[in-house]
Amino acid sequence: MRAFQVTGFQDEPTLCDIPTPAPAAGEVVLKIDACGLNFADLLMAKGTYQDTPEPPFVLGMEVCGTVVDASIDVTSPAMGERVAVFGGDGGLAEYGVFPADKCVVVPDTMSSEVAAGFFVAYGTSHLALTDRARLRAGETLLVLGAAGGVGLTAVEIGKALGATVIAVARGADKQAIAKAAGADHLIDSETADITEAVKALGGADVVYDPVGGAGFKAAMRATKPKGRMIVIGFASGDVPPVPANIILVKNIDVIGFYWGGYLKFRPDLVMQSIRDLMQMHADGKLHPHVSHTLPLDRAAEALELLRTRKSTGKVVVNCASLS
Repeated sequence: MRAFQVTGFQDEPTLCDIPTPAPAAGEVVLKIDACGLNFADLLMAKGTYQDTPEPPFVLGMEVCGTVVDASIDVTSPAMGERVAVFGGDGGLAEYGVFPADKCVVVPDTMSSEVAAGFFVAYGTSHLALTDRARLRAGETLLVLGAAGGVGLTAVEIGKALGATVIAVARGADKQAIAKAAGADHLIDSETADITEAVKALGGADVVYDPVGGAGFKAAMRATKPKGRMIVIGFASGDVPPVPANIILVKNIDVIGFYWGGYLKFRPDLVMQSIRDLMQMHADGKLHPHVSHTLPLDRAAEALELLRTRKSTGKVVVNCASLS
């Protein structure tokens, strides 16, 4: 089968022919329809992600596909069912093996491209805002990187939870996408003073930050007393130091959130969150945005869209086709 493989951290990933995998105990084999890309895939390719396997391995953390084989102990999902799963790796390939108990059946109302990019982005924002930030209806949510893969879902979920959403995005096109997702107020990160703009809107109760860098510092200055800042990631490449004196004086919380960690210590909460999100999608409350869908032999190009921040929402690779 064809697979986009990391052979060494000093080399660029390449499309290779490798053996089709067989299931171990508790696993299913999926014929992969689509694989959703994440910023973490870029880190994993260089060996700098916290859960990177040893090479060689196949990139691609989350997929949607059809069950075509399973170990003898697996009773669910059934053969022929279309499922989505977060496998951590192995998704950028024609076939892959994944834990059966982590698979969620995809409803007919959701396309494979949407399902492949649904778990991480929506799961991250849902648990971060509900379990960690304790976002309440009527509060003000500030979202940095609001047109990106996770940022856009935070806008949408925050609005669905009853918050007033301030979206920070770069340029008019990305701001328009955040507006369509439900943002009440827009701030251009290229031209505006984020601190002053947010303060003029009354400040933020909750800050959702997948970017880091200067935006984190600006958002902290605009956070209300007893506010909560959720650290999601560092897409800017800059991990900001956290000034403890400001945390103390303003009585604010800086809270880390790593969705992959929840898979290990609260998998039940993750699966319930995904079921809740699937229902929200079925009810028409969520409208996932896929900005680019590329074939498997253009996986490197798809990753470059993330690296250069030329995408909005999700980038998805169609693993069943070549260009």
